[in-house]
Parts: sequence; structure tokens; C-alpha cells
Amino acid sequence: MDEKISTTTLEEWLENVKPFAYDGQIADYIPALAKQNPEELAVSILYLDGDCVYAGDVETCFTLQSISKVIALALALIDNGEDYVFERVGMEPTGDPFHSIYRLEQHRPSKPLNPMINAGALAVSNMIHGQTPDEKVGRLLSFIHEMTDDHSIRFNSEVASSEFETAFLNRSLLYYLKQHKVVTGSVEETLDAYTKQCSVELNVLHLSKIGALFANEGRDLNSGRQIIPKHFARICKTFMVTCGMYDASGSFAIKVGIPAKSGVSGGVMGSLNGFGGIAVYGPSLDSKGNSVVGLKLLEMLSNRYDLSIF
Repeated sequence: MDEKISTTTLEEWLENVKPFAYDGQIADYIPALAKQNPEELAVSILYLDGDCVYAGDVETCFTLQSISKVIALALALIDNGEDYVFERVGMEPTGDPFHSIYRLEQHRPSKPLNPMINAGALAVSNMIHGQTPDEKVGRLLSFIHEMTDDHSIRFNSEVASSEFETAFLNRSLLYYLKQHKVVTGSVEETLDAYTKQCSVELNVLHLSKIGALFANEGRDLNSGRQIIPKHFARICKTFMVTCGMYDASGSFAIKVGIPAKSGVSGGVMGSLNGFGGIAVYGPSLDSKGNSVVGLKLLEMLSNRYDLSIF
């Protein structure tokens, strides 16, 4: 893309999509997330040449939630290798909701269809090396620090506690996975690590940097250091295309066509080869669990600048 997007353009677009913030709902089934303000909106684009444009409430921090699944998958692949990971988690998309147990009961062997649904993400979190939940989370945080070059990033303990205490369905998924030997060790410890992983807190500037690193084939934009092996970065981006937007991934691929992963806090991370990283934040969600404003903004961006990979 020859023409770069200006800050003024981003500010105008953010203003245009602001009314859509009230077309959705905050994820109040996690009590700590119910406090989010639907009017806090932000977008950041980090090009592969290092230029960054942004608009809105870019200093507002939010938790990664399901966006962490992409990062955890990259770390699990580094820790264990491709064969080990995909013996326990599949590679196929699903049209079911992200928290569904239905396909686990149908599929033989009973392994999750992919790493982006909750069952698969729980299995992936279980694979990250570490003797304790805090050691696993510490390693994930160090990995994020490497990707963002910001060592101040932490998990939000209030959100983590809120999720842990209300994670009845995720507990059920874990017990099912343990019964079928997909996960090992303590269910409660795995859930502890997973809820802290989902509660890692950052802003759109951080998130666009992570997206840009994936777009740059796993290499740091400044130093050129290979933080994620190229093949593993490609695997993660492929899952973002096929499964990254929950059970709306197909329509998102048609309308937007950017590899992306969303989270129920309202964040969306896009990663586009040859372009860079895109991050959007808008906590009001549609019925699928995706940011209403995020989807509108990414669709406008993709259509205006012909960014679809298809």
C-alpha cells in the first residue's frame, strides 16, 4: 500500500463509528469487565517501516482476553514443537460458540478442534512450560515484554479473580479434557494460569506492536531479532483467519479479509503481511463476542485501502 493513513483520517473514522458503540453490550458475565465504558474507543496502526498512526483513547488499558490465545499458542509451539501441540489440539474451524463443549463430545479422539476456542486455548495454556501457574504466566508476560519492549505490562488481578471465580464452564471443559488425557496436572492450577493469561492488560499501541511482529514473520521491527520462528508466526496468523473472530470468522474474512483475533474486553488485533499491525479497542460487543466498533472500523479500513488478503 503506497498511501498511508493519516491521524486526521483515523480520528474522523473513529468519530463516524462512535454511534455504533451502543449497538452492542459490554461483557458483563465477567463482573470486572462490566465496568468498562462503551464510549472509550481507540485505534493504532504500526507499519512495518516503524511509522505509527493512532487515534482515540490510546492510553486506555484493557485485558487481552481471547487475543491472548494467539500469543499463548506461539509460546506453546516454541516450548513443545508443532507435533506435540497438534496431537492435543486440532487445526479445524468450527461454527460453534467459543465456549461450546458440543464438538468435544462428537469428536474422536476428544481433542479441541482448534486453539482459538476455549477448550483448545485451555489445552494450549496447559502446555506452556512452568511448574506453577505463576511460573507459566511469568513466562508468558516475559514473552509479551519481548514483543512490546515494555516490561511494565502485568495482568489485572481484579479481572483475573473475577474470571476465576465465575469460570464454571471453563472448569467443565478442563475436567472433560483431563478425562480424555488432553491436559495434565491440576484443573484449578491450569484455570488459574489461563485466567491470568486472559487478564494481561495493555493498550492499542502495545497491541499493534504485537500484531506488527506477527506480520513481520515473527521478527522485531527495530532489532530484526527472531522472537517467534517464522513458521510458528505463520501458523498463528492462519488460525487468526480461520478461527480468530469466533463463529463470525467466515463473514469477517469476506467483509474484511485481515488476519485478526478479538477478545471479549473489546480489543481486536490485526496482522497483515507487508503492511503491519492494527489494533482497535471498543468494549461494546455484538452477539458473537466481537467489538462492534472494531468490526466497523476494520471493514472501513480494509475496503478503503484494499487490505483483504483475498
